[in-house]
Order: sequence, then structure tokens, then C-alpha cells
Amino acid sequence: MEQIIQQILNGLTIGSIYALIALGYTMIYGIMKLINFAHGEIFMLGAYMSYVGIVKLGLPFYAALIFSMVVSGFIGFLIERIAYRPLRNSSRVSALITAIGVSMLMQNLIIKIFGADIIALPKVELFRPIMLGNIVISGNQIVIFSVTIILLIILEFIVFKTDFGRAMRAVSTDAEAASLMGIDVNKTITITFVLGSVLAAAAGTLVANYYNNITPLMGVARGLKAFIAAVFGGIGLLNGAVFGSFIIGGLETMISMTQYSAWREAVVYFILILILIIKPTGLLGKKGGQKV
Repeated sequence: MEQIIQQILNGLTIGSIYALIALGYTMIYGIMKLINFAHGEIFMLGAYMSYVGIVKLGLPFYAALIFSMVVSGFIGFLIERIAYRPLRNSSRVSALITAIGVSMLMQNLIIKIFGADIIALPKVELFRPIMLGNIVISGNQIVIFSVTIILLIILEFIVFKTDFGRAMRAVSTDAEAASLMGIDVNKTITITFVLGSVLAAAAGTLVANYYNNITPLMGVARGLKAFIAAVFGGIGLLNGAVFGSFIIGGLETMISMTQYSAWREAVVYFILILILIIKPTGLLGKKGGQKV
């Protein structure tokens, strides 16, 4: 039983990371109907910016976290303005190809600047581990849970309690009608990109601190799994992204406990195929559901 509880905690840790990434996917899709496949690279960029903050600039962890979120948010702003906005009225295929191109560009820029090798980070333990019998909640897990909960609360407040959040939901429902009501659609979409990038950067920083290493390809698999989590829960739904992330994270962890751990990746991708066949709107998705 203790081993199961320990694995549940590990699953919640992975799910928290996926949730921060998946929220960016689902917000951007909800407001633009665009799958931003460069989002995983924003996650990767956040990890590298935390490395710059901690190792190169000598910042404490939380200052490096904020630094990473600010830089990545600015990059998200540039990506939307330069790469996506000119294609807003183009076909979805054009936007998809552009997203893949932006993803490859970011990977190669990071390789050019930092090199292709894995970079080790110093271990930063901000809290002492909590021992409950043989169950261990590490200090880094406490940080991940705490930061994730805080960011989810802030995002929930922004989306449902502020004028900007109402603008986001209006644009998500009908951008043309929202524009006629005086909402600046371009500004709303840009800020949504920035919010998604900030959340992904936070996830990158938390992962870098948890595993103590970074690599230019670290955003590919995690970004794809976060996308699967968003689709599983219901793409375009905030609660769906979080729900799907914890399910995928928990499932990965539980499979790792069995003799079929090598099939962990395949099972996650199989879930994507299955959910698209059985319920394309996701488990929580339904006609008339609340979008971003």
C-alpha cells in the first residue's frame, strides 16, 4: 500500500507538470482553434532560462522561476505576432506547418547557443522531505505541487473573475461578435499566448529543478503528452486539461510499476487514438461546454 501511495504521489508530480503545459495548448486552441506544436519548445526554453538564471546569473530559485516565465512570455508574444498573426485567416494546414517550423527553429537555436549535450544543473532543495512511514514527499515535489496550485488558482481567477477573462471567453465563443462588442481580439489572443507561455516556462523550470538536467529535445515528448492530456480531458476546456493531465501522469506512473513499463509511451499514444475514435471532444467535452 505504501508503494502504491508513493507512486500516486509521483503520478501527481508528473500530472502537475503536464497540467501547466496542457493549459497552454487548451487556451490557444480554445481561442484560435490552433494546435501550437511549438508549445513544447516554450517549455524547453523555460528550463534553459532557469539554467541561465540559476547558473549564469546566480539568482535564487524563485527569482530564476520568474525570470524564466518573463523571458518565455516575451518569446510567446513574438511567436504570436511574427509567426501566427499573419496566418490567422489562412488555412489550418498553413498554421500547423508554421507551428512545426517554429518548433524546429527553437530547437536548433537552443542547440546553437547552448550545445546539443545534456546540461547538468545544481540540485536545489527548497524544502526538507516529508516522511510518512516509508512514504517520502521530496522537497522538489512540494515545490511542484505548491507552484502548480498557485498558478492554477491565479489562472482560474484571471479567466473567470476579470474583464480580460470575459474577453477571452467571448473571443473563444465568437471572435467576430466579440469584435463587434468592442473587444480587441488581437490583444486578447496575444495575451493568451503570453499566459500559455508563462505556464509552460514554469513547468520547464520545475522539471529542470526536479531532474537536475536539461536537453534541447526535452520538450518534444512532454509537449506531446501534455497535448494528449488536453485532448483526453477535452481540448479547449481548462478543467479538461487539468483532469486529463493527472490521468495521463497517474497512468504512466502505474504502468512503470509493472513488468510492462517499456510500453508506457505506447499506451499513452494509444489513448489518444482511442479517445479520438470514441469521443473526439474528450471525456469532459460536450456540445455547448464552457471553453476558455
